Amino acid sequence: MAPSGGKQFGFRPEEHLRRPSDFRRVYERRRSASDDYLIVYGCENSLPHLRLGLSVSRKVGPATHRNRLRRLYREAFRLTRREMPTGLDLVLIPRRPDEPPLEELKRSLPRLVGQVARKLARERNQP
Repeated sequence: MAPSGGKQFGFRPEEHLRRPSDFRRVYERRRSASDDYLIVYGCENSLPHLRLGLSVSRKVGPATHRNRLRRLYREAFRLTRREMPTGLDLVLIPRRPDEPPLEELKRSLPRLVGQVARKLARERNQP
């Protein structure tokens, strides 16, 4: 049995980006930030929470490796989303086929999402 509050780190279905139209909307806004391991695209949504989509190219490797990367990036998101601004749709794209350490992703992801959020806020505040 999970301890009380165990669901606070869950990853609910409404937090997933699934429809191609949602991915397209994020890509069309073209607000991004990146580092050695990851590209983060983002756009605002009208929801009180973040939504996450992952796009892992076949260039990264076979399906088993791509799925492992998806699980790793999802876990980093799940553990750090409380540090990120809400009301955003995010698409994460791994840059390299090698598997980054989870601790590195947990440091990198909130920083990159914060950069995207600042770009969106600057754009929103311009006349």
